[in-house]
Amino acid sequence: MNKILNRDELNKTLDRLRAEGKKIVFTNGCFDIIHIGHIRYLKESKALGDVLVLGLNSDRSVSLIKPGRPINTQDHRAEVLSSLEMVDYIALFDEETPYELIKLLQPDILVKGGDWKKEDIVGSDIAKETYSLPYIKGISTTEIIERIKRL
Repeated sequence: MNKILNRDELNKTLDRLRAEGKKIVFTNGCFDIIHIGHIRYLKESKALGDVLVLGLNSDRSVSLIKPGRPINTQDHRAEVLSSLEMVDYIALFDEETPYELIKLLQPDILVKGGDWKKEDIVGSDIAKETYSLPYIKGISTTEIIERIKRL
């Protein structure tokens, strides 16, 4: 199964899954250098529903919000993420935020990491439920990059 879909393909797939009674969970991010925080976060996100859709920032989108990044290209990041069993589908988005993608997909549940307040999570006005999952202190891509630079 190809997990990396364009918006139209993903929307049709989710319509079919919804018709089967599946609960759709959406999360998003850059996922530039995969670490334990990402893995725990994605597992917890998947546990909230039946299907986990990951909105992945494109290279252009990452560079808008994190100057000098990404470290890994969008194709590499998408391939690594698609190999994770808890991730069901991936859609790239080129905008600064995934709002338009969320609006199109209409997920039941929206999830972000604990560094986001629930009320600040983009798309929380669309999803039926919104969660801010616990943040693991000291583990982030930025912190990993900084440790590498110090070596």
